[in-house]
Amino acid sequence: MHFLITGHTGFKGAWLSLILRQRGHLVSGISLKPEVGSLFARAEIGKFLENDIRCDIRELSKLNPYFTDMNPDVVIHLAAQALVRESYKNPFDTFETNVMGTLNVLKASQEITNIKAQLIITTDKVYKNVNKASGYIETEALGGQDPYSASKAMADIAAQSWLTSFENPPTAIARAGNVIGGGDARADRLIPDLIHSYSSGMTPKLRAPNSVRPWQHVLDCLNGYLILIDRVLDGTADGAWNFGPNENQSKTVADVANMAGAVWGVENSWEKDLGAHPHEASMLMLNSNKARTKLGWSDKLSFEESVDWTINWYKNVKNGSDPLEETLKNIREFDTK
Repeated sequence: MHFLITGHTGFKGAWLSLILRQRGHLVSGISLKPEVGSLFARAEIGKFLENDIRCDIRELSKLNPYFTDMNPDVVIHLAAQALVRESYKNPFDTFETNVMGTLNVLKASQEITNIKAQLIITTDKVYKNVNKASGYIETEALGGQDPYSASKAMADIAAQSWLTSFENPPTAIARAGNVIGGGDARADRLIPDLIHSYSSGMTPKLRAPNSVRPWQHVLDCLNGYLILIDRVLDGTADGAWNFGPNENQSKTVADVANMAGAVWGVENSWEKDLGAHPHEASMLMLNSNKARTKLGWSDKLSFEESVDWTINWYKNVKNGSDPLEETLKNIREFDTK
């Protein structure tokens, strides 16, 4: 089967490309250029792809011909401006990419003659956040205070509107976030910032050490996406689905930093950043019972395993291991669980 991934040069996109290739599928990608030091670049993932295209999803006139020429069986839309603090710096780019970019992908997919399923990825931050401790379910109100969260909520609502208003291929929406794993190179994310500090002999500074997030290994998240796609393909699933960890994996930022520091082998795993920072939610939790009961999906990795696998990926690569082989090793071990 031929999969087309938007945002394939990003963190989740790179892992997803390798998983699909390991399962024998053809993979094509449309994305901006990869980040310096990204998994996509370090593991040379482009050489495994049928098509490795650089295109801004905001440009529908360029996007359409690529979609029709590749004519994939499945489209997975991951491309996004995915950082909260970046959305404060460049709000218009964030809204254009996340809202209009998503609509452009949906429009381009309508032109594909071979398409059998489509998955639109939004985020756990689409929900109107009222610091709900029990986790948000798929039918709760969407909203967002910061530009990133608002743009993704708008993209989710726009996608739902598009799917109910026009003829489309079978489509589902997946909501997840705070995934960790080896190879993430984006500054202003917790794990890359921790690794950069540890590697430089510095003590990481945490903006909000007490903030609670649903931490999840990237392989658990992507496994949920692929199970959902299988159900979309067989006609038994559509609509919105949460993919978040068990409640005992919703830990604070400090919890992650403490364990990461222990695995890396540093004494001072973090200190409080006393600077002024824009608003970010203090608590965010997902209720994923729908996916667990109706899809049979569940996490394979505990919180401790997720952090351990992640930090050891960086340690092993720093000590000379091949980034591609480290990633494939994680995929193989995950598949045996």
